[in-house]
Amino acid sequence: MVPVFIWALSPFFPVHGHSGEQEIVASVVFVLASMTDGIDGYLARKRGQITTLGTLLDPLADKLMVASAYIALVAYEPQIVKVWIAVVVIGREFLINGLRSIASAEGFTIEASDLGKIKTVAQIVSVVAAILAHQWEAWYWGPVTIPVKWIAIAAVYFMLLVSIVSAVDYFVGFWKKISKASDTRRKSFVLRRRKKEQPATD
Repeated sequence: MVPVFIWALSPFFPVHGHSGEQEIVASVVFVLASMTDGIDGYLARKRGQITTLGTLLDPLADKLMVASAYIALVAYEPQIVKVWIAVVVIGREFLINGLRSIASAEGFTIEASDLGKIKTVAQIVSVVAAILAHQWEAWYWGPVTIPVKWIAIAAVYFMLLVSIVSAVDYFVGFWKKISKASDTRRKSFVLRRRKKEQPATD
């Protein structure tokens, strides 16, 4: 769905201008892509169909979708999604992916925290809000006014804050486990060495 999403935000989309169809289509595609990410993970766990290929492709697809969204929004709505925001968000995703790879090589996993889940929801809301803010400053429904642009700005910076905090939380959890694994290996090495050094008895 990444190519479809990029196409929906591009000047080559058949319908663009002041009608708002382009923004709505792009938003729907992104929301559907995000939903399918959660659904396929749930079905894989429920049916016991977790595969090596799926374990590889699932986080890769997540990172590609997030990176594509924020890179596209830097060009599409630069007043809301600044270049440095996209760099921080994408850098955070690759940092966590690297830590997960190291953890996997060391034989342990770090479960996603509630902060990580909040970050995912915040990303979805911020991307959709930023897309809609390209077309609408606000929505007026009778006496009710919904400030779309201000909601988008608030969502983007909230997402940025949660992304940084969750990355720190993940790194702390990773460091504790890697230190514990190192201590276990060190103790195991010392025990084996002592056994070798013990003199043989008749």
